[in-house]
Amino acid sequence: MTLSHLHRQGPRGPLSGVRVLDLSAYIAGPYGCSLLADQGAEVIKIEPPVGDNLRKYPSTLEAESRAFIGVNRSKWGMVLDLKQKSEHATLMRLVRNADVLVHNFRPGVPERLGIGFDQLMELNPRLIYCSVTGYGKQGPMKSKAGYDQVLQTMTGMCAMQGEAGTPEILYGSVVDYYAAALVASGVASALYERTLSGRGQHVGVSLLRSALTMQSARLIWAEGEPRDVGGRDMRSGGITGLHPTKQGYLYLSANTQHFWEALCHKVGLSDLASDLRFDTVRKRAQRHAELVPLLRQALASRTALEWEELFGDEVPCAAAREVEDMFDHPQVLAENLIENFSHPTLGSYRGFSGPWDFSRTPGPVPFAAPTLGQHTAALKGVVSSEEKA
Repeated sequence: MTLSHLHRQGPRGPLSGVRVLDLSAYIAGPYGCSLLADQGAEVIKIEPPVGDNLRKYPSTLEAESRAFIGVNRSKWGMVLDLKQKSEHATLMRLVRNADVLVHNFRPGVPERLGIGFDQLMELNPRLIYCSVTGYGKQGPMKSKAGYDQVLQTMTGMCAMQGEAGTPEILYGSVVDYYAAALVASGVASALYERTLSGRGQHVGVSLLRSALTMQSARLIWAEGEPRDVGGRDMRSGGITGLHPTKQGYLYLSANTQHFWEALCHKVGLSDLASDLRFDTVRKRAQRHAELVPLLRQALASRTALEWEELFGDEVPCAAAREVEDMFDHPQVLAENLIENFSHPTLGSYRGFSGPWDFSRTPGPVPFAAPTLGQHTAALKGVVSSEEKA
């Protein structure tokens, strides 16, 4: 008996046949494992008896945390108390036949639990061992707990969002989710390299690496430049950005000359399109105090949705929407990005699925995140049957 005999159905994915042990909690590690599951991997989420802390995250849902459900799709759920000798032995039996193990313990903790990289490589030298930390495995901050918004604040992301001197948090756990993408891509690359070398390796992902990777375009400091990134980072001068309309807000992107001219003609400011004072992004940025009031006065004649329709393909734009609008957005539906799920306690719900579109190996049908320990008994049976085989 294999895990695929439990519930997974549908076509193969590019990672079908790969078994992942997910010992991580919160968002970065767990969602990275869900991305592997989206590609067909068999993912076993292993939680302590108290469960992943994300299960306790505030939510309007009574049966389960919305955040936990959203980042743990398509996994088998198992509870193991690694401080108990028999439970630790069960994990070791799983490790012998696993391809990947992911955790987000702080440096030093895995070794104390008997699941350090060197310890597990002796058991399974083909194992891809991925650790997700806040700041990395060395350096003065290696033992600190890392959290998304802490790293946003530390690395300058918040300072770049708000007005000068007033940092602003980017809600949506962007550092965590990007770290999850690094987990999935790093593990996939290590799996590919293993087909050549036959050997496993350690894949290190940190929230610090994630936050800085996301800012690669800003992390350029030429010799002789001033310290202030505001003086080094040329923005679009307020034309490209969010603007109020008759009703709602509209985001416009008009950096190229083609889009700038189209915008001018569409809003009734055709004279500006040929005005040499505004014929480059740099010039428009320098004279934004003149341009923005004119643009916003023109935009006040229609709603954001009306402008969106009027601009069509000629001016890149989007009316500001709520995330709930995405469930029924025609483009989202056309791309099949929303799936119907059935959950043992939550019941039926709709959720995101399908971050990739593989033409030949689209992957199996996704399924709901597990309840705490939902598949423990079945998975222990799988371990026993594989040992006998």
